[in-house]
Amino acid sequence: MTVAAARSAAAKKYEKYVGSWAVERPDAPALALPLHPPTERTALADQASAVGWVRSWAGQHGVEWGERAWASLGRQSVPVRLVLTRPDDVASFAGRVPHWHRASSRARSLIGGAHGGDPARARELRDAVVRSIRAITDLDDADFGRLADTLAWLSEHPESGLYIRQLPIRGVDTKWVGRHEPLVARLHRAATGREDLGLAPKPDLIRMRFLDPALAPGGLCDVAAPLSEAAGLAIRPRTVFVFENLESVLAMPPWHDAIVVHGSGYAVERISRLPWVETARLVYWGDLDTHGFAILNRLRAQALLPHTVLMDLATLDAFTDLWVPEPTPAMGALTHLDPDELAVVTGLSERGGIRLEQERIPWAHALEALRRSSEA
Repeated sequence: MTVAAARSAAAKKYEKYVGSWAVERPDAPALALPLHPPTERTALADQASAVGWVRSWAGQHGVEWGERAWASLGRQSVPVRLVLTRPDDVASFAGRVPHWHRASSRARSLIGGAHGGDPARARELRDAVVRSIRAITDLDDADFGRLADTLAWLSEHPESGLYIRQLPIRGVDTKWVGRHEPLVARLHRAATGREDLGLAPKPDLIRMRFLDPALAPGGLCDVAAPLSEAAGLAIRPRTVFVFENLESVLAMPPWHDAIVVHGSGYAVERISRLPWVETARLVYWGDLDTHGFAILNRLRAQALLPHTVLMDLATLDAFTDLWVPEPTPAMGALTHLDPDELAVVTGLSERGGIRLEQERIPWAHALEALRRSSEA
């Protein structure tokens, strides 16, 4: 084995174990490599190469030498094994000393007393540091200081209820948290056992258009409002449309006693938290694909009974020229669909795994179908 090959092997071993070494030094040697010295026959065939190889290992730390009694070459001392006992030695041999200093010192700093003396939390935190060592080490000094300050503050204020913008930690703002939140959350959860950071969540906004100005709060016909505030509206619309395509939401014309809500894909279940939906005729229009029916299934699971529009085989087959392949069909049981709807899902597969996107259906055709559904 050449010195260069051994350094490469040491670098791979270092990259694999730097996290666990930074948390707890190994009992066994950190690296042990057989060097496979030449045999007498090999040495005789190319003595210059054999001598050069032996000399290349002279002076290298951790090399174990052995005696060879060769009939033609006499007694020779050759390197037989490289044994590096400490992670520091592996880092030095692999050329990773600065990285090792950062990794080991930062691991010690984070583990310190952050677990509050709880052995279980200490184990969790050590494991989290091992899994996160690359992200921890890649931070510059300023960002690592912010990470430590953030973890300490969150531990001392477990239920602050503050927005990120309100955190009294120098240099920590919404962009910083956005970049580093996975790392912060993982280490905080390990150290404290708490699943969240105790911060105020961003408001869950829902997009609505009040198609009848008489229903519009303060005359605002197009609104994105926190779900909790939308739920508190004192309105009783006759019809509530739920569309998955935002362009369709925006295109809806004035409509007596009606509201159209953007379903937001698989977040559609939020609709069930709007009390005024319960007394309205709920009309759902999604894409004619497996995801559209999976979203419908999720909506039905909330004890709502929406009527569907333009999600049948007749619509599908009326626009064969507008089909496109569905690259990743939805998975899972559709236990809340009726037999006709399940037949459409089967039909999508039988027609080659296709989809008919909502926005491809001609608008005039869609409006007529919506009017019939709302008046039924």
